[in-house]
Parts: sequence; C-alpha cells; structure tokens
Amino acid sequence: MRDLIKANAGLLFAGVATFVAMGIGQSIYGPALPAFTRAFGVTLAEAGLVLSAHWVGCFLGVAIMFAVGRGVTPRHALALMTLGSAGIATMAGWWMVLASALVFGAGYGMATSVLNPRVLVAFGARGPSMLSFLNATFGIGAIAAPLVFVALGSDPQLGFGITAAFCAATWAGAGRTGTAAATATIGTRPFRPHLPILAFGAVAIGLEACLGGLGPTALIAAGLSEASAARHLSAFFVVFLIARLVLTFTAHRIPSFGLYTAAMLMALICALGAVLVSPAVFFVAAGAPAGLFFPGFYVTASRKMGDDPRVPPTIIAAGLVGGIFSPLAIAPAMAALGPLGFFWIMLGLTALTSLLALLSLRSMAR
Repeated sequence: MRDLIKANAGLLFAGVATFVAMGIGQSIYGPALPAFTRAFGVTLAEAGLVLSAHWVGCFLGVAIMFAVGRGVTPRHALALMTLGSAGIATMAGWWMVLASALVFGAGYGMATSVLNPRVLVAFGARGPSMLSFLNATFGIGAIAAPLVFVALGSDPQLGFGITAAFCAATWAGAGRTGTAAATATIGTRPFRPHLPILAFGAVAIGLEACLGGLGPTALIAAGLSEASAARHLSAFFVVFLIARLVLTFTAHRIPSFGLYTAAMLMALICALGAVLVSPAVFFVAAGAPAGLFFPGFYVTASRKMGDDPRVPPTIIAAGLVGGIFSPLAIAPAMAALGPLGFFWIMLGLTALTSLLALLSLRSMAR
C-alpha cells in the first residue's frame, strides 16, 4: 500500500486539495441562502435556484468530460471553480450569482469525473477504500466553511472570496496527477448503461444535495437561528467525514450495493427521528448516511457498467440529475408542509427508496 501511495502521490495531493475546495464551496450555499434573499429581494424558493444552478453546472462539466474527458486535468476544473466562486463573491446581481454558481458547478463536476475513476483504478483492490478516503476529504472543507462563514458575519462576499482564493491556491499547487492512473482509465470492457443503479444514484445524490443545501433553511423553519443552523450544518459534515473515514478502512470488505441499502435505511431512521424527536439532532446524524451514499452507488455502478471512459461521466451525470431537480421540487414544497415539511419529504423519499433497494439487493449483487 505504501508503494501505491508513493507511486500516486501527485494524484492524491491534487485529489485531496481539490475535494477540500469542493467542500468549502458547496457547504456555503446553504448558510448563504438567507443572505441572498435579503441582498437581492428574492424569495426562499428563488434563492434555492442557486443550488440548482450549481448542479446544472456540474452536469455541464460532466458532459464536457463525456466528450473530451481524456484531455481534462484537475487544473482545468480548478480554474472554473476559481472563476465561479469569485463571480459569486462580487454580488454584482442575482443573475451574476446564478451564472457564477453554474461556472463553479461545472468545475466541480469536471473534478469529480477526473479524480474519482483515476483513484479507483490506480489503487487496484484498495480502490473502493481510497475512493472513500478521497471523498472524505470533501468533509474537511465542508465542516470548516459554515463556521468561518458565520464568524465573518454571514457575508457571501467574504465567504465566496475566501473560496476563490483557496481554489486558486489549489490550482497553483496541483501538478501531475499520475500518468499511470490516467492511462489506466482507458477502458477494455464495453459501455453498457444500467438504468436501475443510475436511478438509485439520482435519488441518493439528490438527498445529499438537499441535506447540505436546504438543511439549514429547514432547521431555521423548525425554530433554530441562522447561526445555530450553520453550526448544525458543520456538525452534519463532521459526522459525514467520520462515516467516510471509517469507510476508508472497510469499503473493500463490504458489498457496495449492500452499503447503499444500509445507508438509505439509516437515512430513513434519521428522517423519522427528525419528525418525531428532534430535527436538529437527527439532521446532524443524517451526515452518516449522506457520507455513505456516493461510494456505495459509484462502486456498484462502475462494476455493473464496465470501464469504458464514458462510464464515470455517465455515473456522475445520473447523480447530478438528482442534485439538479431535487432542490427545485423540494424547496417550494417545504413551506406548504409546515415547519417540519423538509423532514416529512425526506421520510417519504427514504422509505420508498429503502424498500426498492431491499428488493434489488440480489440483482445488484450480480
């Protein structure tokens, strides 16, 4: 294992730094939504469009990877992330914020599609565990960013300005990502899309996107202050990070779709606890299943769909469908269902998906 790490040191450095930057940028959206409503006179539902703009940008970034992925490096992705976060920091107008979120999202989607398959392939049998480790580092930025954002007075200009500076510094330090890892992703098996696992992925990533993006607003609706909601978001990402770090040591021993199913059942329990006991406590606890969704989905889909270079962008794109449309559907419905509306929606969605996942365990294991 030590020799593998040494051989892929450049890939790991670029991956870890980029995923920390991704965590910083994505986790600020949620706490910034109330500030956007005040600054631009938009409703909460309209402010939620910034989340969809981010995920639409991710989808565009993945589409670029599908078309010309072999020529894309982490530095291309980081350049877009720098430009996008800097554009939001200008606060030059609502449409500027939405356009910049789209640009940041494009870099985000490209980075995910570049780094995940390279790490999975480069580390062989340990690939699922190292994939979990890479994605765990996202939580480092996601934990710190909301706390810093609140400490800065919940000012989007400062928050996204710091994000842009971090992305630029990461771009400067991201060199080669490992030629062996890059060439190893050239496929030998045919491209065969698997619609059921792609659908499961869309639901899971949609849940993750809504928890991180709409969760703070849901907690405010349930009676928490903006500062308290931001602190709970940081705690959510602490649990998220712990779950992924644990998975770093265990993922190669656990059937990947079994992991997905267990995560969805955990999310169901958290949603039930939020409705019946405490939204704040069980929102934080939901960080654990949120941290397990992507590794379980991605590894299952990679195994089912082959190693053609078009497979990773297709897998990521399926998740992004959930990330794009879930906030659009859930944000307007939250208020209509009362102070706990968000958690009632989570309860229904996780219950249905858990049932379908349990029924699909045998077929997904093949």
